[in-house]
Amino acid sequence: MKRRDFLKSVSGLAAGAALPAMPQVISSAYADARSETLLIVSEGGPNNLDIHGVGTNVPGYEVSWNCYDRLISHEMKSGPGGVPYYDRDKFKGELAEDFKIDDMSVTFKLKKNAKFHDGAPVTAKDVKWSLDRAVSVGGFPTFQMSAGSLTKPEQFVVIDDHTVRVDFLKKDKLTIPDLAVIVPCIVNSELVKKNASEKDPWGLEFTKQQTAGSGAYKVTKWTAGTEVVMERNEDWVGGPLPKIKRVIWRMVPQAGNRRALLERGDADISYELPFKDFQEMKANGKLNVVSLPFSNGIQYIGMNVTKPPFDNPKVRQAVAYALPYQKIMDAVLFGLGNPMFGAPKDKATEVAWPQPHKYNTDMEKAKALLAEAGYANGFETTISFDLNFAGVNEPLCVLVQESLAQIGIKTTINKVPGANWRTELNKKEMPLFTNVFSGWLDYPEYFFYWCYHGNNSVFNTMSYKSAEMDKLIDGARTAAATGDTATYDADVKGFVDLAYTDIPRIPLYQPFVNVAMQKNISGYQYWFHRRLDYRAMAKG
Repeated sequence: MKRRDFLKSVSGLAAGAALPAMPQVISSAYADARSETLLIVSEGGPNNLDIHGVGTNVPGYEVSWNCYDRLISHEMKSGPGGVPYYDRDKFKGELAEDFKIDDMSVTFKLKKNAKFHDGAPVTAKDVKWSLDRAVSVGGFPTFQMSAGSLTKPEQFVVIDDHTVRVDFLKKDKLTIPDLAVIVPCIVNSELVKKNASEKDPWGLEFTKQQTAGSGAYKVTKWTAGTEVVMERNEDWVGGPLPKIKRVIWRMVPQAGNRRALLERGDADISYELPFKDFQEMKANGKLNVVSLPFSNGIQYIGMNVTKPPFDNPKVRQAVAYALPYQKIMDAVLFGLGNPMFGAPKDKATEVAWPQPHKYNTDMEKAKALLAEAGYANGFETTISFDLNFAGVNEPLCVLVQESLAQIGIKTTINKVPGANWRTELNKKEMPLFTNVFSGWLDYPEYFFYWCYHGNNSVFNTMSYKSAEMDKLIDGARTAAATGDTATYDADVKGFVDLAYTDIPRIPLYQPFVNVAMQKNISGYQYWFHRRLDYRAMAKG
């Protein structure tokens, strides 16, 4: 089939595939400087354009990262396979021209030529309002700021129009890194305040639908579930002007269609394909395929420990022995993941995360534990997953369903639309589920603060609370800030051991970021958030 025939019709794709708008999008992209337009296809898209919004999903992170600036960002280094990789320990200015870290504060001098997308200058008042917003809106963004001990508006002090100081509540190794994640983005405060209301003082409804930043790109069109179009901000001063002028990001639910668009050259880049496809595309060599482990991340099975039957540790241990770990590695991941199970019984706990637990598939042990817990005949429950990542989650849940049935646990699979997934996690009502968590800051105590601490963040999906666990996590954070290595090591080992004894969630594997792209695409970078950074990308 000739390219122009393909662009008129999708008849060459899988039967029953639905891609009605793709030909028009690709045609317009070719007409509009194809060499400067990046065409992305993925399974799901953003449900909110504002990282501070209620229930903003992971694709929404990608929009925020590219359309908003932060005061600082990370330097890059060479990662596995020579792929550019963010440097956890080195920072550079983005909106900040310069910054000075003192004992109990950090002072930022802003770039005087920085402008928002509407042409308004970026000032220290915008910075303060934005950081005030992040610590005040509640939910995920406010918890994220607290991970770096950034909790009070009084910490953010305007010195003059182009100088702002952030005061530390206490010494915390995570404070500076926390200012470089997605959440502390700088928002056009005057524009948003004009569109706020008494019921919505931070203008979240306004910024849900449009971007109000100073970043390298701005959203010019968004059709939820279908398409996001972003145009380059020609006045961006946060870094070198990107080579890509226009980004068209299309939601194409069928994995076969996404692969076909890539292999025909009618899309530039895609992720969230089945792992079998990535391995086959690697083998045929027509596309560049990057596979890197998630930094500080795992895919896991979680259990709500506040309600029967998963409030019983023996039930949780039974599930841990009944999971089909190796089948998941082979049939779902095709080897593209690091196992987080089956550590030798005599292996010492390391000062590291993630690290494998010692559970392995053992049906007899699982049945015995279930009987000890009073569930010799099993029980019925549901297992839920995020449809935005159905390519992995659905076959994984089918294998878990089949395996649990062997010990009498009958599960019904609950497929949650991606736009609703974060909201459902927040409710803390799902009894059994699979999810991924990858800590933006690559420290064990950061991961455990989010996922196991009694503060009960959205990512403590199990509603797990333990005074002993909290003491170990808080102790590790204090020890890291003061340089007490011995205490830090003991506390990290302690919270890992406790997590694997109480087993409220069961790590399965450390996932890989898999990205397939045309050979003429360069500049891919691995970031802690695992999403695409268009700013460094180019087409040869």
